Amino acid sequence: TQNPITTITTHSKQINRIIINFCGNYKLTPPVLSGIFPTSFPTTVNMGQAISLPFKLANTTLTFYRGFFHYLLGTGRHSPYLPPSDPSSTIPSYLRPHQHTPSTYTSTPIFHRHARMHLYTLASAFYLYHKPHYRKPSYRRDILDNFSNVAIPGTGIPLSYFVWNRFSALTLVCVGYPAISLAASVHKWMKGLLTFSGERHSISEEYKVRLLAPDDWFSYWRLNCRIAGLHAYLNMEEGSLAPPKGYEMDNKWTFLEVGKERNVPISPYLTTPAIVVKHRNEEGGMGIHFYKNATEGGDWIIQERIENGEWVQNHLPEGAPLSTFRVITQSRGALDVKKTNESSEGCRVEDITALSCVFRAGRKGAETDHDSILFDVDPSTGKVLGGTTNAHWYRLGLSQ
Repeated sequence: TQNPITTITTHSKQINRIIINFCGNYKLTPPVLSGIFPTSFPTTVNMGQAISLPFKLANTTLTFYRGFFHYLLGTGRHSPYLPPSDPSSTIPSYLRPHQHTPSTYTSTPIFHRHARMHLYTLASAFYLYHKPHYRKPSYRRDILDNFSNVAIPGTGIPLSYFVWNRFSALTLVCVGYPAISLAASVHKWMKGLLTFSGERHSISEEYKVRLLAPDDWFSYWRLNCRIAGLHAYLNMEEGSLAPPKGYEMDNKWTFLEVGKERNVPISPYLTTPAIVVKHRNEEGGMGIHFYKNATEGGDWIIQERIENGEWVQNHLPEGAPLSTFRVITQSRGALDVKKTNESSEGCRVEDITALSCVFRAGRKGAETDHDSILFDVDPSTGKVLGGTTNAHWYRLGLSQ
């Protein structure tokens, strides 16, 4: 048997040689790696890439700041949208794709289009901050509520702490966001390095994606919310704060009422005026809660708990919550309103198309399918495809 101290010292020397070779672009000899790393471990790193990395990161960060403030305070705030090919377009050069053939995703036209969308809507959040929101008294109130149970993965700190006012939100965007993007990029690079998956990740390329055109769940969710908030505010009924027609359907009770009126299948609800919920072992007026039903003007929709169907339950662990299929559709029925109104059929079934579908398979012990595996479902075949999760965004507390 080997002396543990000798073994640790030997391994430390070998790891030090790996670090030296990483920085100096030398090849590691097989004996050094023997017993520690598989032979497929990447053994060389270009010294030039290591030296240029800080400059690439700085350039991406500068592009982020320039683009963000272009839309927040500059000409991008008021200019009409025109594609880069239009001579009158005010899109700055650093947000346009280069003319040469793209060598990476971050040099493609679609990446730059996504970056412009992301930076514009990010800046629009500050424009909307104190403006009326279709669901809340203000956009600020909406993000405070929505961010109260969401945290940047690995921190456990609710994001609502950072958006109490414009200054704290601006600090989060200008300081916290680049730092978090860099940490996530390095983490992904290290993960690929240490798991020996064979994948090579570029820190500078990943940082550019995370900061300028992120493709994670949170960023897509917020982009959607900002666009909806901006559209609702700019199209409010003249002379009032009422949102455009259709936005009231975001209210769950309004949706149930209108669905019932139009014979659209809805989740059943109770019409009892109110309920009282008591703790079985509390006294002195504690542990008792009163809920007035929305049917009587209250804030609560009172329903019996709905269970999963047999087919769904057979694909879930025991104790899983109600798990749903979420379908996004589009309708062509309103493209030609005159034709639709004159037609005896009105809007036809053929005018409606399912764009995407996801199966939210709830985890064991979860209360809702917000804690789930999200499986992509092919709308044309019904085949359940690969799954992912966003549960790590909902882990609160420093222990998380």
